[in-house]
Amino acid sequence: MSTEHHIIVAGCGGMANVWLDYVEQRENASIVGLVDLNKEAAQKMADQRNLHVPIFTDLAAAIKETGANLVFDVTIPAAHKQVVTTALEAGCHVLGEKPMAESLNDALEVKKIAERTDKTYSVMQNRRYLKEIRSLRHFMESDGLGKVHTLDVDFYLGPHFGGFREQMDHPLIVDMAIHTFDQARYISNSNAISVYCHEFNPAGSWYNGNASAICIFEMADGSVFTFRGSWAAEGLRTSWNGDWRIIGTKGTAKWDGFEHLTTEIVKKPADTAFFKETEKSTIPNSWTGKEEHAGCLDEMFSALEENRQAETDCNDNIHSMKMVFAAIESAEKGGKVYL
Repeated sequence: MSTEHHIIVAGCGGMANVWLDYVEQRENASIVGLVDLNKEAAQKMADQRNLHVPIFTDLAAAIKETGANLVFDVTIPAAHKQVVTTALEAGCHVLGEKPMAESLNDALEVKKIAERTDKTYSVMQNRRYLKEIRSLRHFMESDGLGKVHTLDVDFYLGPHFGGFREQMDHPLIVDMAIHTFDQARYISNSNAISVYCHEFNPAGSWYNGNASAICIFEMADGSVFTFRGSWAAEGLRTSWNGDWRIIGTKGTAKWDGFEHLTTEIVKKPADTAFFKETEKSTIPNSWTGKEEHAGCLDEMFSALEENRQAETDCNDNIHSMKMVFAAIESAEKGGKVYL
């Protein structure tokens, strides 16, 4: 018998539509309430989507009145700790947008609350769920590159968001690099053990905080991951997924963050340093699941129904959070930091 999910959506901004779209496709899930500090925003969402559910400004009251067993946290990062804690303490599982919290201590505290309440808290890492990155990971697990020792990514865009991102102290690292760092963990199947980060705000930036950063991570498997990125880079933009190069003992793979996923593998080492027989190819798609939010939500719901931890459960995602806050610590100290 299928588990019935009675869901409250906390946070009724534009991103909530993505989560609500998903629920519409799922037979065993239903929305039982909307919560937002701005009651008008919640009501507008209900009206636009023809949702005949009660509207609340208080999450605890909403859970109590509706009997919800699952909360979607689609609030801003500053609210995540309070929303997730309230939901877990009230007996609900939580699926939420990243990041877990605005500080590592808060993230660790939330993880402990999930463990104490024996409830699930999984974090949206939609950029793991693309056919290219899943196929790349499969190719590497099949020893396609041999022993991987280097992972590099460039991330350069110039989005003019307005709002909270332009007011944050570390907008690129806290709000965006969590995706890229998490992708690096997924691609390498390894966690970071140290980082050196130089963070800066380039000339012409429209952000109050540092919008650019260069990071060098040492990973537990011995590989090195480097990140170069900016949210204040005008022209010649990369993908939101970054532009990747992964180097192993057998060859190199490149992913432009869009649909180009290519390799060049050494087939027959030559007698000289300059001539080797190589083979260039495209990595075939091996992913049959859904992509982006839908793919991650499929995994989250499957984990709930199978009573197991999801791939992006808080117990895993905390390692991506540690990369974020260690990078910030390194930038502020001007030196290498061990996780």
